[in-house]
Amino acid sequence: MKIKELIKQDAGFQYIIDNMEFMSSAGRRAMLNAPFRTNAAELQAEWDRLDRVIAAMQLPDNKRAYVDLRHCLMQLHDLQGTLASLANHTTLNEVELFEIKNLAQITSKATVAIAALRLGDVLPLPNIDDVFALLDPDHTGMANFYIYDTYDPSLTPLRRELKNLQEHGGDPARIGELTAQQNDIQQRVCTELSDKLHTRHADISTALEQMAYADFLLAKAELASTLSLVRPRLGDRVRLRGLVNPRLKKHNEEIGQRYQPVDIDVTSGVTLITGANMAGKTVLLKSIGTVQLMAQCGFFVPAQEAETMIFDAVATSIGDEQNEMNGLSSYASEIIKISDIVRRSRSERLLALIDEPARTTNPVEGKALVQSIITIMEQAHSVCLITTHYSQLGSRCRRLRVRGFVEDMANVPLSPLNINRFIDYSLTEDQSDNVPHEALRIASILGCDEQLIGIAQQNINQQ
Repeated sequence: MKIKELIKQDAGFQYIIDNMEFMSSAGRRAMLNAPFRTNAAELQAEWDRLDRVIAAMQLPDNKRAYVDLRHCLMQLHDLQGTLASLANHTTLNEVELFEIKNLAQITSKATVAIAALRLGDVLPLPNIDDVFALLDPDHTGMANFYIYDTYDPSLTPLRRELKNLQEHGGDPARIGELTAQQNDIQQRVCTELSDKLHTRHADISTALEQMAYADFLLAKAELASTLSLVRPRLGDRVRLRGLVNPRLKKHNEEIGQRYQPVDIDVTSGVTLITGANMAGKTVLLKSIGTVQLMAQCGFFVPAQEAETMIFDAVATSIGDEQNEMNGLSSYASEIIKISDIVRRSRSERLLALIDEPARTTNPVEGKALVQSIITIMEQAHSVCLITTHYSQLGSRCRRLRVRGFVEDMANVPLSPLNINRFIDYSLTEDQSDNVPHEALRIASILGCDEQLIGIAQQNINQQ
């Protein structure tokens, strides 16, 4: 899959992309078409390139060259249509010839800047100086394009006479005749130039794509610096230290609330995650999914340390999947997604993230479905994280619990605005087969009707 498809499925990844700064539309296109990489060598090579760019941009001596490269990228036009015409032997017009001349010029300037940054092996650009020379026969050094008299000496007297007639109100018929002659010559020149440029189509196209990739790579480097992202390592597990959800962290900072990074370490098989409502289980799954997408798309990730595996895909069933347009209930949409995860796990290595499966159906069948998911996913070559409120599942799979409320809050005035101050979002190993029972406590904290809570507690006591 490509990034343009992945961001439709993951709001966290979309947030990351929205915070990238591109100098050109070509750079953004390069990003959208970047692949989710499943080849370890290719992924390491991409991280290596990003490492090199970050190191280069941080050196004070490189500031001028880095600014020059960004300036070149700001002038980059995404001339895919022009190149398609060139590939098809279509005669280019003057605007299209200008686009190619401009590309040739900024490619030459970018090559100088890249060499100064010592990134020639990271961002190799083809030499198309001959293309610029072809489109600049008078050696003006300017990016603008014109059918110069140099291309056809007969243009000189023709244009002189035409200008004189136009300025002095000459014979309209003669003006029309000279204009037609000029147009014919200019069209012939454009055809000849297009034929010559066609032989350089491959290098011109490569120049565009490499410049677009340079823009994408610089945007990733700037993002890594801005968000303090780290390079992941490849291993045999998913191990994240100081995992951060950038979107939630920024939101908390804006409203004056703290944000707590989380550590998690999981290997192949199923890991159950339990914890009270509001304990951040859903956010945790979403954060892990976003990190994995970023990593396998060649980004650095929001954590203090990160180790991950190569997965064929990130598969999720998170949140309310109701699709009213298709007439599906929450349960129907959810079970379709889970079924797809189970089927794919038989042939693919997945990072499977399943949030509160079967939470909207009756408890007996819901619990049976969760047990079934665990049984099947334990046999797969995938990493599967499942959040649940079901107890007594009878599985030997690993269990983690969000610590949740850890302070005595009896004498502390609480509200929905400050409650997260009293929640510890860190994970701890949990060998029990029970889940926390804090629903009534949370309801009370949130100011729920006292009679409602009281009767609920009586019902629990009578069970």
